[in-house]
Amino acid sequence: MPSASAPGGARRTRHGVVIELADIFRTHGLEYRRTHPLSRAQRRAMHAIETCRTAALGGHRERCDTCGAERLAYNSCRNRHCPKCQMLAQERWLEARRADLLPVPYFHVVFTLPHALNALAQGNPRVLYRLLFQAVAETLTTFGRDRRYLGGDLGITAILHTWGQNLSQHLHVHCLVTGGALARDGSRWIAAPLGFLFPIRALATVFRGKYLAALRHAFAAGQLRFAGSTAPLAAPIAFTAWLAQLHQQAWVVYAKQPFAGPDHVLEYLGRYTHRVALSNERLVRHADGVVHFRWKDYADGDRLKVMALEAAEFIHRFLLHVVPDRFVRIRHFGLLANRTRQAKLARCRQLLAAPPAAAPGPLESVAALMLRLTGLDIERCPVCQEGRLRIVAILAPTTSPAQPVTIVDTS
Repeated sequence: MPSASAPGGARRTRHGVVIELADIFRTHGLEYRRTHPLSRAQRRAMHAIETCRTAALGGHRERCDTCGAERLAYNSCRNRHCPKCQMLAQERWLEARRADLLPVPYFHVVFTLPHALNALAQGNPRVLYRLLFQAVAETLTTFGRDRRYLGGDLGITAILHTWGQNLSQHLHVHCLVTGGALARDGSRWIAAPLGFLFPIRALATVFRGKYLAALRHAFAAGQLRFAGSTAPLAAPIAFTAWLAQLHQQAWVVYAKQPFAGPDHVLEYLGRYTHRVALSNERLVRHADGVVHFRWKDYADGDRLKVMALEAAEFIHRFLLHVVPDRFVRIRHFGLLANRTRQAKLARCRQLLAAPPAAAPGPLESVAALMLRLTGLDIERCPVCQEGRLRIVAILAPTTSPAQPVTIVDTS
C-alpha cells in the first residue's frame, strides 16, 4: 500500500495561499487532455499528481490515544514525477548508496546533448535517452581504461535530467565518477592526479562521436520515428546531412572539482537523484489561467527571476520531462554495475585499506524517517500535543473527484 500522507506536505506562501502543481493539473488538466495528444506515461503522471494525498487513493483514519481527536491521512501516489513524493524515496535511496562509497575523491561530470536533438527526443524519448546513457558510459569507460590516464575501471553513477530552470528541454546526464580506477586485473587501485580526471575537450569529442554513431545505427535499424518538424529527416540523405551538421557543433561536457569527502558526495546525490522538473516551492502564483514560477537565469549571472506562462504551455513544458514507463533514470556502470558491484567494491576497499561496508540495517519507518529528517513527529497528536495517533480505520479509494486532504500543521 502507498505510504500515507504526512503533515508538512503542503506549502504555504507568505500570503497563506497554498500553490501546488496538483492544483494546476486539477484546474486545467481535463481541457489539456482533450486538446493535446499525450503518451501513456504522461497521462499516468498527471493522474497520479492530481490524486496524490486525496481520497481517490484511499488512506486511513487516525485517533489520538489521549484526547480522542481524529485526523484523516490519505495515501501518496509515489509517482516519480510528483513533487510531493520524492523526499522519502530520495533518502532511502541515499542510505542504500552510502555503502557504495569509497574513501577516494569523486568528480561531478555533466554531458549535454545539443538542443538540435530536442525535437527528435520528443518523438523518441526512450531511444535517445538510452543512447545518451550508452554514449556517456562508453566515453568514461574508454578514458578510464586508457593507460595515458588511469588504465582501469571507474565507478560511475549517471542521472538523467531533461530540463532547464525555465522548464525548457535541456537533455543532460549528471555523473558521479570515482577519482581513480581498479586495475583491469584487480591487482591495484590507480588514483587519479590531484584535482584532475580527464581532459574535457577530449571527453566532449569522443562523446559526440559515440552518440552520433549510435544514433546513425538506430536510424539504420528503423528504431526512430519521424513526425512534425522532424518528418523531413526520415529520408536517409537528409538524416545523414543532419548528422554531419551535428558533428560540426561543439558538444558540451563540464567537470567540477572533486568533492571533499563522502558527506559531500551524498549531499550532491541528494540534490540530483530524485529531483523533478519543478518543485512546488518554486510556484509563486496561479490565477486567471497563468502560472508564475521562480527560475534561475544562469545566462544572467544566476539571477533569480519569475516566469509567467499560460497554463497550457506550463503543463506542456512540465510533461516534456515525464520519462517513458519503466525507463531507469539513475544507472550505474563500471565498478558499480549490478552484476559485479559487491565483489569489485570489496576488492577496492581491500586495496584502499578501508573497512568493509556496513551491513544494511532494518528499513526505517516513515514516522522515524520524517522525525530524523525534519524534526517533525507525525505520530504526535496536533491537538493535545501529548497523545499518539493510532490508525483506527482503513479508508478505501473513492471514485469522487480528487480533493486534497486537509492537514493540520504540527510543526
